[in-house]
Amino acid sequence: MNAPADMDNLMIRPVYRQDGIALWRQIVGKLQADIASGGLKPGAQLPTEAALSAQFGVNRHTVRRALEELSRDGLVRVEQGRGSFVAEDVLEYNVEPRTRFAEWIRKHNKEPSGIVRQLREIPADARVAAGLGVRGGSRVVVLERLGFADDRPVSLARHFFPSLRLKGMLQALQATPRITEALRAVGVDDYLRQQTRVTARLPTQTEADLLRMARNRPVLVTENINVDHAGSIIEFTTGCYPTPRVQIVFEP
Repeated sequence: MNAPADMDNLMIRPVYRQDGIALWRQIVGKLQADIASGGLKPGAQLPTEAALSAQFGVNRHTVRRALEELSRDGLVRVEQGRGSFVAEDVLEYNVEPRTRFAEWIRKHNKEPSGIVRQLREIPADARVAAGLGVRGGSRVVVLERLGFADDRPVSLARHFFPSLRLKGMLQALQATPRITEALRAVGVDDYLRQQTRVTARLPTQTEADLLRMARNRPVLVTENINVDHAGSIIEFTTGCYPTPRVQIVFEP
């Protein structure tokens, strides 16, 4: 976790009422200048609302209004329960025939990791069945994983695999959380992205908490279908990406 910005490096500079310029707008301008000059570096945690209130000589409501504006402008990201941070560069997620999570993260010189939230076999609902091309109620393996770039959550994905078509997939994923290795263990040497659909919406409370983002910022939601070299569908995935940190790019 990044330490809060050192208050000794931030001048005590109260703001005063001026004609036509609200106090919170003055604070926005001063923090924008700090970010632009490098005084507040990408990823740095901002001082608490109480500390900023003391710095600018205003109440917390005024500080909160300024932080909300900076968040809307994409200069600051708010993580639920952790505080406010200077926004880092947005990670570009290029949708390609062989899109792989670890390769995407390492491309940005960051370390990929993940937390498995669930791994089990369930009956397919209508959407999953349609995505995998199986009958509703068919048994499928679901792997839900929260993905990180360094210590920042950047994706929340559910991967579905047809149990009948990929015998032993549950056991393979229990042995390794790496999907490519697990697929190889059940006879799929390689796979390609056949289709990707992208929509946007506001996150649920659970998604916002897991992705450490404000609920008033949208998430990008993807539905992906992956096939083996014979064209058989071997995976249907739904992904959720925080727009303050991820941008999905389609290239020819």
